[in-house]
Formats: sequence, C-alpha cells, structure tokens
Amino acid sequence: MDNVQDSASVSDVVEPGEREIVVITGMSGAGRSEAMHTFEDLGYFCIDNIPPALISQLVALTALPGSRVRHVAVVCDVRGGSFFSELSAALAELRDSGHPYRLLFLTAEDRVLVKRFKETRRRHPLADDRSLGDGIRAERKLLVPFEQSADLIIDSSQLRPQELRALIRQRFLTGAETEALMVTVSSFGFKYGLPIDADIIIDVRFLPNPFYMPKLRDKTGLDKPVRAFVLGRVETEEFLRRWFDMLDVLLPAYAAEGKSQLHIALGCTGGMHRSVVLAEQTAEHLRRHGEVVNTSHRDIGRDRERS
Repeated sequence: MDNVQDSASVSDVVEPGEREIVVITGMSGAGRSEAMHTFEDLGYFCIDNIPPALISQLVALTALPGSRVRHVAVVCDVRGGSFFSELSAALAELRDSGHPYRLLFLTAEDRVLVKRFKETRRRHPLADDRSLGDGIRAERKLLVPFEQSADLIIDSSQLRPQELRALIRQRFLTGAETEALMVTVSSFGFKYGLPIDADIIIDVRFLPNPFYMPKLRDKTGLDKPVRAFVLGRVETEEFLRRWFDMLDVLLPAYAAEGKSQLHIALGCTGGMHRSVVLAEQTAEHLRRHGEVVNTSHRDIGRDRERS
C-alpha cells in the first residue's frame, strides 16, 4: 500500500482559500494525534474526540457572521464508544446542509500498530475484554465504510512523525503556502535573561555598544543614529553577510521538516541598541525572501526605565 491514496470525492470541490472542514478518523495508533497537532499548526480550529452528532452544530457555530474561523478539523474515532456509530449520519448531515468536507483516514499495518501500543503502553480502546490484536482487528472491521469513502488515506506504517506532518501540510496547503513558516524575530537583553521560547539565539555583544556613546545612550535601535552607528561597522557587514547566508539554508530546511513556527532571538547586553537593529535587519531580509515575519523587542525600554 502506498503512503497516500486519493479518492474522487468532495475534496475536488473545496478550492484553496475557501472554508475548509476536515474530519479525521482511522486506526488507533496510526497518527491521529500527530495529524491534529499539524492542523492546529496550520491554523485550523481543532477538536479531538468530538461526538459525531455535534459536528454540524460546531460547523454552524463557526460559520456565523463575525466568526473568524475559516478552517475546522475534528477527530472522531472509536474512543467515542456508542457515539461513534453516529458518524455516518453526521457526515450525511454535513453534506446535505451544504457544508463540503474532506474525510482523512489514517491507517497502518497491524504489526506496526501492535508495536506502537506496546512501546507507548497505551490501552487500545477496543481491547478491554480481548487481546490487543483482536481489538485492532475489530476496529479495522468497524472502520471499513469510512476507509472506503475517505477523500484521503494515509498509511503511516513507514512514516516518521515529521514525515507524516509534512505529508499533511503538502496535501492541505497549496502553492507558496506549502512552504509557509511563521517566523518571529525578536531582540532581548542578556542581563534580563534568555527568551525561553527561542529556537535560535544569536549573541551580538561582540559589536561596539552604543550605550557608551553619550549621544546614543538614551536612543534605541529603532532610531536612525543608532542604526547608522551599528550598521556602519565593517564587522557588522561581515556578520550580516554570513548570518543571512546561514538563514537562507536553515529556513527551507525547517519548512521541509514540517516546522510551522520559528523564533529567532538576537541579544545584546540590555536589549536596547545592537540587538534591536540587527533583529530589524534580519526580519527585513526574511521578508524580502517571502517569509511571514513578526518582530518584537522584549527589553527595548527597560534600561531607560531603570535610569
């Protein structure tokens, strides 16, 4: 079985950029949780293990005027017990009410599922009064109608988690969006501590400090005189050239691995001068290359407040 199988269905009706509803189901241990995390990273409004009868109500609620929810992803599976039997009717209700959806079915070979359950020591939802193998076989039989009607079937048997995430991103985003990586570039002061959520931290304290220039001390890296002082250094030019070359290698690699968010933090002593200038330069470079970038300057006014 290939990793992915497409089926002719309503997925052909859903155009990129339109409202998107994805219903996720499939075998326990096949990657449903990983799929849900991926959709969350893609900006979908997500609910795990929702009773099928509530799907139409959720979709109607998120479609009300003023709602900012454009994409919805829900997981329905055998964990729902007796409620799961209502999934077919719930999908029919969605279709009849004019809400096109895509049904994503995740599966894996029995031997792989057994191995995963043994490794994680999780309980299979249908193995309370039977063996793990019997529970997997019972679940597979129960899910046959949904596998047959699925818009997209992914077999995760040979996929690493990052490969599964990349595959979902590829199938549910198109064009330039597929490679989209939300980047935050921030500045900070080492004297106030490291940013705990940063993926990449760059120390720019090797550059001369404008703080020791009386005319620049009370200004920030957003002011032209400080910017000119920092960017006018030969060592700054050399640093930016090498730094940008590294970013041009790193960001496509992060996107290819399925990473959806990246926080780059540049730090100087107080987070007011050098790091601010170079964070702005970094953000400007990334935007020129088509990246979606937010900037923040955590400590830009703290030295001034203390003085």
